[in-house]
Order: sequence, then structure tokens, then C-alpha cells
Amino acid sequence: MNKLATALRQCLRDGYGAADLRADLMAGAVVGIVALPLSMALAIASGAPPQNGLYTAIVAAPIIALLGGSRLQVSGPTAAFVVILAPITARFGLGGLLIAGAIAGVLLLAMGLAGMGRLIEFVPYPVTMGFTSGIAVVIATLQVKDFLGLSVAHTPEHYLQKVAVLARALPSARLADFCIGAFTLGVLVVWPKLVRRVPAPLVALAAGAVLAFGLGQLQPGLDAATINTRFSYEAAGVQVPGIPRQLPTFLPPWQLTGPDGGHLVLSFGLLYSLLPSAFAIAMLGAIESLLSAVVADGMTGHRHDPDGELMAQGIGNIVAPLFGGIAATGAIARTATGIRSGARSPFASVLHALVVLSAVLALAPLLGYLPMASLAALLLLVAWNMSEYRHFVRLLRIAPRADVLVLLCCFLLTVVFDMTVSVTAGIVLASLLFMRRMSEVSGVTLIGAGHHPALDAPLPRNVVVYDVAGPLFFGAAEKAMRELRTVERRMISVVVFDVEDVPAIDATGLVALESLVRELNHADIKVVFVGMQEQPLRALARAGWRNRKGRLRIFRSVPRGLEVARRAGLDAERRTGNDDAREREAADLGTPERETGNG
Repeated sequence: MNKLATALRQCLRDGYGAADLRADLMAGAVVGIVALPLSMALAIASGAPPQNGLYTAIVAAPIIALLGGSRLQVSGPTAAFVVILAPITARFGLGGLLIAGAIAGVLLLAMGLAGMGRLIEFVPYPVTMGFTSGIAVVIATLQVKDFLGLSVAHTPEHYLQKVAVLARALPSARLADFCIGAFTLGVLVVWPKLVRRVPAPLVALAAGAVLAFGLGQLQPGLDAATINTRFSYEAAGVQVPGIPRQLPTFLPPWQLTGPDGGHLVLSFGLLYSLLPSAFAIAMLGAIESLLSAVVADGMTGHRHDPDGELMAQGIGNIVAPLFGGIAATGAIARTATGIRSGARSPFASVLHALVVLSAVLALAPLLGYLPMASLAALLLLVAWNMSEYRHFVRLLRIAPRADVLVLLCCFLLTVVFDMTVSVTAGIVLASLLFMRRMSEVSGVTLIGAGHHPALDAPLPRNVVVYDVAGPLFFGAAEKAMRELRTVERRMISVVVFDVEDVPAIDATGLVALESLVRELNHADIKVVFVGMQEQPLRALARAGWRNRKGRLRIFRSVPRGLEVARRAGLDAERRTGNDDAREREAADLGTPERETGNG
């Protein structure tokens, strides 16, 4: 647990004064203003009431900031989660959604404790770009309903069905909602180009609310859907429209409603059903939070602790659902906003949570007047920025065909199916293509008999040297050994393998080498390995390989190993005579019975 609060401890060691606090106060206020509408919009898009998104920012963000490994990371609900959370809410209700988030928190904590933070670095860029752009398309599609004010009784789970339902509902579009959505979107796009100090969401959503009120007063038929008309909460046994003006209260998720409106029944079957979704939340949360931390490092010059960040994300996601919070992770846009606003420490994220809390306590009745079309416009802009279409198009243009295949595969699978299928298939496909590339650079080359650049004295004619290059792992090992078995047949007594360019070997490579050494030893050919690197040497030692007189020798030093091979060749010549060398046809090299002891 010494990985927890690494960023906070480092900030305090570096010194934290009044000037830093003032900078954090200003940054926290700006980020809080940005996070307020986003938290509500993302909760609504996930199928939850808007207050659950606010509770996520209030509870999860300060916990993660104080315990995490990134100085300026701001956590909360993010757009990437929408495509995972919405189907969970539809199937299991709000209670199931919160339980899935808590299970994901346990998985994230376990990943951090296991030191898996660095493993996220091995997710290929085409995979992350593909599923991120795919998520952006899905999010944008989900906003069409509220942006146009469509009447849709039920939204299907699968993307193509959603598109079909939205297309059939187009005749029900309402002019007021469309005008408000378009106006809000226009302000969101134009305002940052005119004024940078005042956050665009604050101005755009306020203007959208004023426009909605004005249209409603102008003509009753132009009333637009708002949070008040869409959501309500229970107070003293009565349903009250809007958002409750209260602190997040402790309420176990299993006491909330299920998909049918009744109380959720906590059982092993429910947990088992939620586990795949929780795993998807944990994986996406890990990837997004660490990517956000990397972005923050690039903007500030600091370095984050990935394992500490995963542990903090896990704890935050375990605690937040107990107070009604949905899944949280590092938010790149809010993190970047905080840094640009002068944030100095994790306290900026804590202060942003206090701003959101203050808004809930003071402005909850007013927040209920925010139009649904305005929140949809905000998420449309988030989806547009998230798509990174310029990078997507550029990658299609300049990347190798294999990477383009991975990119398009992840993009289409995310849109048509879901992120879990996309990332799984993308990583598997990228791994297979990587193995094919490695097999192309791995191989065996005959240097020849009689000479070697690392040895002054000439080698006897019965000693041949093969240069083995590239990692010997599955895929590459068999290709290299196949090349070796098809080389020109020679009268040889000693075979030298120069493995100086072999950085790694796995079990497949070991088995291939063992088989080859047995074949050569069975034909009375001595095998000498020279230039053995550290990892292959350890792997051979674990496999029980030992130097065997007259059969196998292993050397780290190339010159020393070649000298031993030269002397062995000379001894073989003296014993048999130069003119009486034995012919060995490759077809006659049989595989002996398995030897005991050494491989």
C-alpha cells in the first residue's frame, strides 16, 4: 500500500504554499464548472438519473486525487463509459450499474496491487484509436434522440437496431428541442474562440436554458424537454421533479431498484452476470486513466505512478457506488482544463469536487431547468473531440496495412458490438500481426566454413557457423529452425550457432532448439552456442541445459566459443583424417530417443 498517495506526498515534499493554494482554487473552480453539466449529461446517457453523475464527481474524484499516483489527474464519469454503462442499466437497473462499478473497482485495485500498471503500455495505438473513435460514434448516435426531441419508447441494445429505431422516429422530431440543441452547440463551438477565461459549457447551457424558457413562454407548444420533465426523486413519499438538493447519502447499491422497478436481489447469479461488464469497465478505466495521466505528464513534465493510480481508481470506484456514484476514471479533458487553469496539486481535483457539491446544494432547483437538447449538444461536442478524426484519417493514410486492419477492426467492432469484443479482438489481431513481423526478422544465415570475423585463425572445413538473428519465440522459432534444416548438406563435425543477436527465447524456441540439438548429436555432430545473451541463458538454465563433453557447449563470449569449436574440429580431423570425412545427408538425421538429464 506504499504506492498510495505518491503524488500527494511528492507535492508536499516539494513544498506547498499559499500561492499554490490560490492556483488550485482557481483551477478547481474552472474544472468544477466544466464538470457540473458533463457529470449530469454522462449519467443521463448511461441511463442513470443526473444526480448519480454529480455524486461520482463529488465522492470518487477527491478519493482518487488524494490516493493516486498522478499529481493533476481529475477523475469522474467519462464519455467512454457510456457505451458500457447504458446496456448494464437497461438490463440490471441502477442498482446493477452501481454494483458493476464496485466490482470493477475491486478489479482495478487488484491490478494495481499486482503491478499491472505498466502492462497498459502494451495496448497498441491502433487498438486505442479504433475503440475510442468507435465509442465517439456510438455516443453521438445516442444523442440524436434528445437533440431532436424524438419520441422513442424503448432504445434497443445493439447499435444497428438503435439506428433503425431512431430513423423510424424521425417524424416525431420537435422543433423546439432541435433549435435549442443547435443553438447550444453553436455557442459551445464559437465561444472558446471569442473568450477563453469563461468555460463554454457554463455559457452555452445557461443560454440554452434561457432560450428554452423563452420559447415555452412564447408559445406553449414549443416547450422543450428538461431535466425537470424527464427525472424526479422521492421526498417524503412524494415524487419531486428535478435533482435533489442534498449531500450524497450512504445507500448500498443492492437496496436500489432493478430493471423492473423493484428492489434488486443480491445473489451470486447477479454478480456472475455482472462480472463481464465489470471487467470491461475495469479495463477501460485502467486504459483511460493511465492515458490521461500520460497526457498530464506531457503537459507538466511530472511522472505518474501507474500502479498507485490504478489502486486509487479502484478504491474510488469501490466507495463511490455506496453513495450513488457511477463508474469513474481519469478524464483527459477535465485534467487538461485543470492544468491549463494553473492547477498545482491533487488539491485542485478535491476543490473541483467541492464546487460541484456546492452547486448541488445551492442550485439544484435551477439545474432542473437545463434542456435535454442542450446536454445532448454538449455530449455531441465531446464525441466529436473524442473521435480525433484527424488522427484517425492520418493513421489510415500513413500506417502499414496491418495497423490499418487493426484500426478498422476495432472501430467497427466497437460500433456494431461493444468495446469488450473490440479490444479483445484488436489485441489478439495486433499480437498475431506482431508475431508475423517478428518471424520475418528472425532467421538463420550460414556464415560458412573456414572463417569468422570474430576469430583470427581460420576454422577447419568440418566446422560451420550459423548466425541466428531475432527473438526465438512461437512463430519465429519454427521458421528459423526450418531454414536451418534446409541448408546445404555438408561433411561437418561441429556446428556453431552465433546467437549474439537473439535477445529472447520462449518455450517454443527451447523445444525447437532441443529437437535440433538432439538431431545433430545423434549424427555425432557437436553443437556450440556462442554469444548467448542473459535472457536466453537463464531460460536454458531453467530448462536443464548443461555443457556436455563432445556434444554441447554454451558460451557468452563469441571468440572463446569459436576457439573451442575450432579445436574440436581439428581434433575431429586428426581422428578421422581429412580425406575420410563422413558424409551426412540431412534425410538420414533421425531423432533419437529422449535423453535423460540434459535437454
